[in-house]
Amino acid sequence: MNALVRASAVMSNGPFILNLDCDHYIYNSKAMREGMCFMMDRGGDRLCYVQFPQRFEGIDPSDRYANHNTVFFDVNMRALDGLQGPVYVGTGCLFRRVALYGFDPPRAKEDHATFCSCCFGRNKNKKKHANTSEENRALKMGDSDDEEMMNLSFFPKKFGNSNQLIDSIPVAEFQGRPLADHPAVKNGRHPGALTIPREPLEASTVAEAISVISCWYEDKTEWGQRVGWIYGSVTEDVVTGYRMHNRGWKSVYCVTKRDAFRGTAPINLTDRLHQVLRWATGSVEIFFSRNNAIMASPRMKFLQRIAYLNVGIYPFTSFFLIVYCFLPALSLFSGQFIVQTLNVTFLAYLLAITVTLCILAVLEIKWSGIELEEWWRNEQFWLIGGTSAHLAAVLQGLLKVVAGIEISFTLTSKSGGDDIDDEFADLYIVKWSSLMIPPITIMMVNLIAIAVGVSRTIYSTIPQWSRLLGGVFFSFWVLAHLYPFAKGLMGRRGRTPTIVFVWSGLIAIIISLLWVAINPPAGTDQIGGSFQFP
Repeated sequence: MNALVRASAVMSNGPFILNLDCDHYIYNSKAMREGMCFMMDRGGDRLCYVQFPQRFEGIDPSDRYANHNTVFFDVNMRALDGLQGPVYVGTGCLFRRVALYGFDPPRAKEDHATFCSCCFGRNKNKKKHANTSEENRALKMGDSDDEEMMNLSFFPKKFGNSNQLIDSIPVAEFQGRPLADHPAVKNGRHPGALTIPREPLEASTVAEAISVISCWYEDKTEWGQRVGWIYGSVTEDVVTGYRMHNRGWKSVYCVTKRDAFRGTAPINLTDRLHQVLRWATGSVEIFFSRNNAIMASPRMKFLQRIAYLNVGIYPFTSFFLIVYCFLPALSLFSGQFIVQTLNVTFLAYLLAITVTLCILAVLEIKWSGIELEEWWRNEQFWLIGGTSAHLAAVLQGLLKVVAGIEISFTLTSKSGGDDIDDEFADLYIVKWSSLMIPPITIMMVNLIAIAVGVSRTIYSTIPQWSRLLGGVFFSFWVLAHLYPFAKGLMGRRGRTPTIVFVWSGLIAIIISLLWVAINPPAGTDQIGGSFQFP
């Protein structure tokens, strides 16, 4: 992407750049105009990018694995739009070129001085750049307070030794300014400034474009570090957007009536889990890097900082999620409820929390306009991904940080399967992955726990059905979330891989042996009671 940015700067130097993945296409020809309305509006010179929601084709009607991800795109991203702006998600984004170049937004230091004066009572010099000429103002935008880094003579250290590329930077900044058709737009360009016809490309210009995309051009420059797309993370899109927000830029979320862009997504269970693994691993890398939101600059708003902090923290919730999935089973195995006493205070707290969560879910659905089924699919896959891909991402991230072990990923497959005539044939393909082991374990443990709890209650002298129903309800709640995962393992027409049955059998045997060893049947010294692990 950085090579394309440099080549386009030399050849066309458009002030705005549209970024799309190779599997996406333009579905709404007017989407660019709607994005430009934000960029060219009053105050739009402080927008670094306009993010459009991702919409997908070829998804099964039930959206078994929450590929549409409506909760993220229609709830979270809209909420971020009310802060400093949505995160950059890697595609469907309209960028301002000078923001990609690593410059600060216009009036960034003035706004920061105002913020410090209001919060800490310090009198900053708000007129530092008041007497600076309008032409040089664009060149004095930089990510460093050192004046030499804002000097044009030091641009080769930052952007490379291409004179045409360096000369195009102030031109791109000027072309991206809003029109000066209102007194509030002080540094805008006057109407008609861009009506000069573009000259045909010369051979020397094409040769320069080839030069700036060469492999050696980025050596000893800041490309990939402070300029352009940031390197060093599998989720370079989030890091790139974070760096812009960290400099004080804002972004906008543009939801058009007709989808702006459409693309494809992996509908196979294994491919979907590997996709989530890649995202989660990138989040773990962000958490352990200098891009952690804890170390963000004061130019980033507090709530925006919390949002970016959540981007790096969410994979670590997998540990708590796995504990919650095993607690109902442990309750059924031990014959004790999750809490020691079921008093009125506990039930009141439980009722209040449950009602609050239900109200929040209803408000979330009503505000965003998504369907209840879509919300439920996202909840289901949140648990599936949290107990598999997120856990693996945390472990792999820790290995990379502590031991320096690099991570390799399996690319998402777009194969169609055996049934060529079936549009969703890939949905039923079952490809084994080690990511499936934790969810299978959770399912087997809860199923065996339900059987143990029911058997104990039936054959006990004084059956305690109320305690059994509590444990069974929570176990069924866990299994209900894992239903799409179990359905994906079944495949089509009994084509479940043998390894799935092998792992299920091994897990069932191990759980049974552990239970017999820990809690042998009373009065049966001959059977099971004498079993001991070496």
